[in-house]
Amino acid sequence: MYSFKNLRFIEKAENILFVGPPGVGKTHLAIAIGIAAAKQKQQARFINCNDLLLQLKKANREGTLAKKLAIYGRYKVLIIDEVGYMPIDQESAYLLFQLINKRYEKYPTIITTNKSLSKWGELFNDNVLANAILDRLVHHSHIISITGRSYRTKDILFDQPDKN
Repeated sequence: MYSFKNLRFIEKAENILFVGPPGVGKTHLAIAIGIAAAKQKQQARFINCNDLLLQLKKANREGTLAKKLAIYGRYKVLIIDEVGYMPIDQESAYLLFQLINKRYEKYPTIITTNKSLSKWGELFNDNVLANAILDRLVHHSHIISITGRSYRTKDILFDQPDKN
């Protein structure tokens, strides 16, 4: 069983990837780790993947990408939530690679994703780039696969086909 409460993953720059379907608690676990880090005075940042990519694209257009990458590169723990829920265009994929590469072996990145890692080539529409990103993320990492039904829909009875 994994225990991130001692925060050793920070000093070892070990990434954490939570992989699983929507509603199984990936985001809650990532936030809990971020809060634990913040309580120990480790600078942590939580951001939705789409919001992060929009910020990086804006910085790229405005000529401030290096500054923005430096800011995100300095967080002791960076949590990128919901990778895979929205399509990622070529520019965004390159920008994400730059950020992951900047943090590689310096500070841990926590990723939550609904896409199995083997499907990231489809997510980025570029197998080479997806492999380069994953190569850096999975090296020195903890990959936690979570299965089950969505907590949000656990009490809903879905229509069952008629038996007639």
